[in-house]
Amino acid sequence: MLLKKIEHQISDLDETSVSTARKNTLQLLINYIQSKVDSKQVICLNFICTHNSRRSHLSQAWAQALAYYFNIKNVFCYSGGTETTALFPMAAKTLENTGFDIQTITDGSNPIYAIKYSDNEHPIIGYSKKFDNKFNPKSDFAAILTCSSADQDCPFIAGAEVRIPITFEDPKAFDHTPQQTKKYQERSLQIATDLKYVFSKIKL
Repeated sequence: MLLKKIEHQISDLDETSVSTARKNTLQLLINYIQSKVDSKQVICLNFICTHNSRRSHLSQAWAQALAYYFNIKNVFCYSGGTETTALFPMAAKTLENTGFDIQTITDGSNPIYAIKYSDNEHPIIGYSKKFDNKFNPKSDFAAILTCSSADQDCPFIAGAEVRIPITFEDPKAFDHTPQQTKKYQERSLQIATDLKYVFSKIKL
């Protein structure tokens, strides 16, 4: 089962608030996932941002939890960047505040985290890496661009079956300000709401 706080958070998300324009943007991802479900194939989603430090990790975690929530099997979510930095601590804290169980596996300049969304499912392994890192799939995946700079910098992604820009504003603009916690939470819940809309449309 999902961790209770995550389950409650997802049930509170209002996917009907997603605008018509945004729904049109999200339709490509719905179509990709639906085609994989219909053909009974594994679904690999690689969320890509410039630094793989904030939006891509938030998207990866929520997508994995939402696939589980909607009982969509064989979904494996990944993330990567056009360069390697570190998972920003506030992004990890934001996930923790919404119910994910975060454990630090290794410290250092690029820490590795175990991000649990369910008591019995394998945790998401969160750390900053390039999108073509060996940890990520090499073929048969959807490349989902979560920031405009990565979208511009990656016109072609080797191995991707489809390239889907679903961009979000960067909460980094509010780092080390009094609004930081609030703005990261807003961005996280926006991502979660968009992805809830996506997975709610999948017909099993």
